[in-house]
Amino acid sequence: TLIGTVDLKYDDVSYATVHQSAFLRCGMMPVQPIKELWWFKIGASEERVYYYDPTSVDAALMKRAKRSSRDNTSLEIHPTHLSDEGEYKCRIVVWDNTGNSTEPSVPISKEARMMLKVNVPPEKVEITHLTSGRNLSLRCKSEGAKPPADILWTKTSPDGVETEIPDLSKTREIEPAGELYDTAEQIFYQLEENEMIAKISCVVRHHNTNTTIYKNITFVSPAIQNALKVTMQRFAEPVLYSSIENQDGQDSKAGLVKISADPGFKVLYNTSVTLRASAPGVFPEPRYLWWVGDQTGIAGRELHIDNLEEDKSYYVLAENPLGRVVLEVPVHITTSDYSQWNDSSRDGDAMVNDTTEGLDTGAIIGIVIGALIAVFFIGFAVWYWTIRDGTHVFSPKKEKPHTIDEETVPFRSTDKPLLRTISTQTLEGRRSRREPSI
Repeated sequence: TLIGTVDLKYDDVSYATVHQSAFLRCGMMPVQPIKELWWFKIGASEERVYYYDPTSVDAALMKRAKRSSRDNTSLEIHPTHLSDEGEYKCRIVVWDNTGNSTEPSVPISKEARMMLKVNVPPEKVEITHLTSGRNLSLRCKSEGAKPPADILWTKTSPDGVETEIPDLSKTREIEPAGELYDTAEQIFYQLEENEMIAKISCVVRHHNTNTTIYKNITFVSPAIQNALKVTMQRFAEPVLYSSIENQDGQDSKAGLVKISADPGFKVLYNTSVTLRASAPGVFPEPRYLWWVGDQTGIAGRELHIDNLEEDKSYYVLAENPLGRVVLEVPVHITTSDYSQWNDSSRDGDAMVNDTTEGLDTGAIIGIVIGALIAVFFIGFAVWYWTIRDGTHVFSPKKEKPHTIDEETVPFRSTDKPLLRTISTQTLEGRRSRREPSI
């Protein structure tokens, strides 16, 4: 039985996620034979998206659009683009003869309008940080989301328990980026004494697309290889200690403390050297303290040593709230020209290359002939003046007393210098009355 009225069932607003399928419902109640089906996107003008005529035409004017298999009148778009967002209109034309099969059928047209909202999950999440001892400044930024994403912070203990960091000292910014939004949130967190944290996470949640993104900062303490727990006068408690000579550099473990030297760990007498410490992967950023013997420590990544006069061992402390280690850094004096073979790594072992260039044969023959001619003329002159003056060439002479001029004696690495230059701005390489000790 044909019914004279048709109602459309539709949603005022439909939501879709970019790159996925969009469904715009426009169904008939009750279902009637279709004469025509039109879909339009409403903008400055009506843009035809889809047309259907059951007698001949099933045309998708938008290549990504098609009739839904759910009811043959609703519209599906796949994949959805951000530009698909907007207002849509469906128009359905059905036949109706008001229940009288003898009368001609009359087309009945129904229309419905609806909105399509396209959501976009965060495209990128970045986390940056600044540290000062136990004070942490963390900033997390979510980019390219629609609508803006939410951000929360969690911390995870070494045994895997995750808890949310309270909303204390937080600042949030939401900035439009075209049709999308960037959300940034910054927190300030102070580690408690003896507080152990495995990681802090920025959790970006985009409820409209059911998306959750974790960006973690893993806490890593400084580490060294072949460590021993020793007691040092500078520290109240034992510390982990080793020497750079016991670091093979092959371990891939995060947080290993590394030392470099410029120009190298072997230098000429009375020259300068700069030691540098780093600890890739350590978080929070460690602090460094250098010292030699019982001298006052110098803080910083680098230590510059002037006028090094003897082999000496320096020490560096790398420390963050999770732990601390001490490395011994020996620096050696050499009488060789280190510039050809010294290595700035801990080993300093490199091959010496002979770069001497030989003379060609013609040059050597010329030098020999010239030397023989010179010897001949000198011998002749000596003989002539000896005969002329009546003196004897081999007459005995009185030897002069043997003396040594200290200023002209070649310096040896075991001799003590007459003058020493001392810098008061850095740890000097001068001899210390007290031997360096741990």
